[in-house]
Amino acid sequence: MQFPHPDSRILPANIKCVNPPLHNSKSDEQERIVGSLVGLAIGDALGASVEFRPRQYLLDHPISDMQGGGTWGLDAGQWTDDTSMALCLASSLITQHQFNPYDQMVRYKWWYKKGFLSSTGQCFDIGSTTRSSLEKFCERQNILKQYYKNAKEEVIDNLPLEDVRRVQNFNECCGEAGEAGNGPLMRLAPVPLFYFRQPDIAVQLAGESARLTHGDVKAVDACRYYAALIVAAISGEPKKDLLHEQFYESHRKWFGSEPLHPDVVRVAQGSYKKQGGYNEGIRGKNYIINTLEAALWAFWSDENSFENGALNAVNLGDDTDTTAAVYGQLAGAYYGASAILRHWGKKLYAVNLLVCTAEWLYYEGSRIQSNRNQQQQQKQRMPNPQSSTHQPSTTTKPVDRMGYNTQNAKNTRPDPSKLPAAGMPSGGFKYD
Repeated sequence: MQFPHPDSRILPANIKCVNPPLHNSKSDEQERIVGSLVGLAIGDALGASVEFRPRQYLLDHPISDMQGGGTWGLDAGQWTDDTSMALCLASSLITQHQFNPYDQMVRYKWWYKKGFLSSTGQCFDIGSTTRSSLEKFCERQNILKQYYKNAKEEVIDNLPLEDVRRVQNFNECCGEAGEAGNGPLMRLAPVPLFYFRQPDIAVQLAGESARLTHGDVKAVDACRYYAALIVAAISGEPKKDLLHEQFYESHRKWFGSEPLHPDVVRVAQGSYKKQGGYNEGIRGKNYIINTLEAALWAFWSDENSFENGALNAVNLGDDTDTTAAVYGQLAGAYYGASAILRHWGKKLYAVNLLVCTAEWLYYEGSRIQSNRNQQQQQKQRMPNPQSSTHQPSTTTKPVDRMGYNTQNAKNTRPDPSKLPAAGMPSGGFKYD
């Protein structure tokens, strides 16, 4: 998978797509993963032209298809910050082969400062909390520059995670308590798409992804819960189970020792099941609990039609693109790519990049799972040290729960001249 250097200003539609080495026959899980990422982008594009419009405007001028103009003056099918940030997150998971929170924030910064993976080549739509967090991250990177002898920004951007962790007073998590906007929910999908084979890790890291820009526990837990729903949808659970009031309890082991915030539990127990929709309090606002509730209402009431649900989400008004993008992540995972692409696929901007990126998430996630399985098998074959004089092999580097190599961490500072150029992943993929 090739992503451009952030300074190249290559637009997403012009990025070269190289398909991963998958089997010719697509699995149901692969179909759902593509559906989720494409569904996010479709919802975003549908709502883009009427973002910030009030409910009454949508009653008078309801959206029935992708359209250009409006709020941002985009072409029909172009998308906004929701999809751009999701692609930044996906590109990090694919190129780093793991959850690397520092690299994710670097890519969000590239989008904010340089238009990386923006449909227009510039950041034209950004929430105030996300902006504040990214400005804070830029300031904090000065700590790394000082530690690494005034290294240039592109060197600092490409520091391996273990070298970032060596700087004790640096923290890439820039969210503050009380920040409960819907920014982390709109970009969430790549995390559960990558880690769906390990549901507990998918849920945990969904929360960590939120914490980078939004520090309120409601934002963290809304992402944890929604990630669990996406994982369950990819795994083929029926819609009635996804929307069951006991979903959280029946999947409790996925959530570890940290219970969900009561406001998120209330949504999980069915607060969104209101036939009257907007007239009964469903709102497409940017408060994350409102967004979570609105997206689930759209899924619950869509009459098994992605088109119905996406349009109903947009026509709630206000934060139209994000409400529909959040709906699209879950509904796309449930209905699958084929069911949603036939209607809007030809109009969606950079659809080939979106499909290709989703397939790489599926492929790289499978490699992570395969490596974990091999490590488990090696552990099972190891002799009991109490009954044998043989010592376990040290040729396999241990990997902790987050996927980071924890052995032979160097205590010396890296040579900046030997670090990759900006945008170059630490793994085997190469940029243009």
